[in-house]
Amino acid sequence: MKRFLLVNLVLWLSAFAAAAATLDTIAERGTLRIGYISDEAPFSSSQPGAEPVGYAIDLCGKIADEVEHQLPQVGREYVEVTLANGFEAVKREEIDLLCGSITVTLKRREVVDFSQPIFLTGASALLRNDSPGYLQTLFLDGPAIHAVSERAATNVIGMRANTTTAATLREALAIQASKTKLADFNTHEDGLKALEDRKIDAYIADQVLLISLAKRARDPSSLEVGDRLFTHEPYAIGLRRGDADFRLLADRVLTEFYMSDEFLPLLETYFGAETPMLHTQVIMQHVP
Repeated sequence: MKRFLLVNLVLWLSAFAAAAATLDTIAERGTLRIGYISDEAPFSSSQPGAEPVGYAIDLCGKIADEVEHQLPQVGREYVEVTLANGFEAVKREEIDLLCGSITVTLKRREVVDFSQPIFLTGASALLRNDSPGYLQTLFLDGPAIHAVSERAATNVIGMRANTTTAATLREALAIQASKTKLADFNTHEDGLKALEDRKIDAYIADQVLLISLAKRARDPSSLEVGDRLFTHEPYAIGLRRGDADFRLLADRVLTEFYMSDEFLPLLETYFGAETPMLHTQVIMQHVP
């Protein structure tokens, strides 16, 4: 019985330690660490020597404002991470917020928690005007420039490594016979260059990221973003697991901002003509 009680005590203490308040950690450290991914414009991006910018960065900044209001002695620090190591950085308490185009999945929730949604999108493809006709038929609502019969014997589709889109595409190809080859890229910019250099026939990512990426192409008029979506991608801010109070703080800040007069202008800054639809989507998903 004594051993049983001791084991239970150890488990309870371990759980308590894992759930240590994020605000306590921030206060002890003296800084709120905002993790961001640098190549996810318009959600998070950065230039050398400058602080990151983007829609998700601005929302994380609202949360940071509230933390600094509660802890006036605390400052904020931006920490660049990658999609591959960002979730572990939250888990290891190296960062307090993970900001970018971060899709919520059950698998990722085994490692981190998430705020309420900040954006909704889905995966599509960035194509050249002369990409194979069957790809245009697959991703574009309008008629393909090339006939579907012009399908190449083997084609290459690019995607960013470690994304939910990449995982979905690999699973789809694994259950059917296909001559399609997949190419992983470390950044979206690398994928864009490969598409422009004709090393791949299409580049797959979330549609909202592709729209921004196409604008940075050498010749934007030579590219087209697919209208059809084949995944559902709810974005949120990554938080440490086991701290309901900090998540509540984040959700309260986001809800108050969504319902304020400042939210619509922020959407217009980053998304232009898509703002009315996006505003409706976010408001419908927010926590009242």
